[in-house]
Amino acid sequence: MAKIGIFFITCVLLIAASFGSCRKFEEYPPVPEISFNDFVYLINEETGISEKGILSISYRDGDGDIGLEQEDTLFPYQIDGEYYYNLIITLSELQNGEFVELPFNFSARIPPLIPKDQQKSIKGIIENELFIYDPTSDFDTIRFTVKLVDRALNVSNEVITPAFVRIIP
Repeated sequence: MAKIGIFFITCVLLIAASFGSCRKFEEYPPVPEISFNDFVYLINEETGISEKGILSISYRDGDGDIGLEQEDTLFPYQIDGEYYYNLIITLSELQNGEFVELPFNFSARIPPLIPKDQQKSIKGIIENELFIYDPTSDFDTIRFTVKLVDRALNVSNEVITPAFVRIIP
């Protein structure tokens, strides 16, 4: 009787393990997709000014080829080239009822999220700290436009964040 019980428990565990291993992995298109997550102010305690903020973007990519190494500076990733930055961020300010894009560079180089020799679907969150205080501006409302470019030069959808009011003196 004990042998039958052990055999039965072993069979149940093997069946449960086989169902658990049949889990299907999510698949995404090879062109990155992004969405806005959040923007958090970092207030300078001494001045009370929102000098910086953290922009949070969700991403997903079917082949996982997001990210550039520091040494990736040859064509098409050359300095001053169109693809030197792979997280493209522009800042706009609400001026007299219209959003005006400012000439400041907020773009960044995201390092590889998985090793370059691997190809698999990935998703996650990218957070980027941005300096948002402009003492020369009379306007307090801003928003960001964001795109992500992978190593195959696939450009994601463009995300425009909601408007944010900077805390200024």
